[in-house]
Amino acid sequence: MNAATRPTFKQYWDLTKPRVVALIVFTAIVGMFMAVPGWPPLRESVLGFLGIWLAASSAAAINQLLDSRIDAKMARTSWRPIVAGQVSPTQALVFALILAAASMLILVVWVNAITAVLTFASLIGYAVIYTVYLKRATPQNIVIGGIAGAAPPLLGWAAVTGMRGDWDWAHALLLVLIIFVWTPPHFWALAIFRRADYARAMVPMLPVTHGVAYTRWQILFYTILLVVVSVLPCVFGMSGYFYLFGVLVLDAMFLYYAWRLMNPPDELYAMKVFNYSIVYLMVLFAFLMIDHWLPTSLQPAPLFELQRAG
Repeated sequence: MNAATRPTFKQYWDLTKPRVVALIVFTAIVGMFMAVPGWPPLRESVLGFLGIWLAASSAAAINQLLDSRIDAKMARTSWRPIVAGQVSPTQALVFALILAAASMLILVVWVNAITAVLTFASLIGYAVIYTVYLKRATPQNIVIGGIAGAAPPLLGWAAVTGMRGDWDWAHALLLVLIIFVWTPPHFWALAIFRRADYARAMVPMLPVTHGVAYTRWQILFYTILLVVVSVLPCVFGMSGYFYLFGVLVLDAMFLYYAWRLMNPPDELYAMKVFNYSIVYLMVLFAFLMIDHWLPTSLQPAPLFELQRAG
């Protein structure tokens, strides 16, 4: 990149992984709506959304900065702005720090301290702990690191409630658990298809270290676990029959894809599983939000229930 050349808006925008961040922020918004009866408070919702979005964008930019050498060796990521010479490492770092600082300022001053702390922990967990250490150290990188990536519903919940008691924590963490269990089959399906890239970049993804057959079994195992976890909102009285029927359809399709992956018709099938997993999570959280607005008569009696803090 010519020293006199300034990156364009689009190049900075690409640095934030906008499609990934969009899904992250959507789950945070659903967390906000699930946290309270009726509409969540407007100021906390808007500013919470902005703070979480800025933090997620900052984490994505830091990830691209720290992973630029790996990205250069992989066909899937060789176009990214830093690798392509469109944004310098210094520019990327300054940009990421500005986003992070703006996020923390908004959350601390205008939302609440607990949201700021949780958001900062999530940012560090993904951008530093996962990117710098876990990704390069263990084939369980996305399982352990998935804790940070699964946090957005908790962040959204915290933004509008301040996490007043056990009821808030238990229900918000159920949403986190869904994303946490969803993460391995989502990423490992991509890793199967891109295993040559990961091997060339010396990233110890599961298909590289343990083989494709073992990874397929792990995807099936986590998909079965996801089926169990995905119905817990009904068990704990968060959601009703609309969500239950919808998520069972989603689960059945995911199970079909995971089972078919055991003996796939072609090499591209792993990408079909990966793409469906994105649709799965988006639609599941949409079902959660729609169900939240339906009449309480459509809610089954919860098997377990905590008392909401006053």
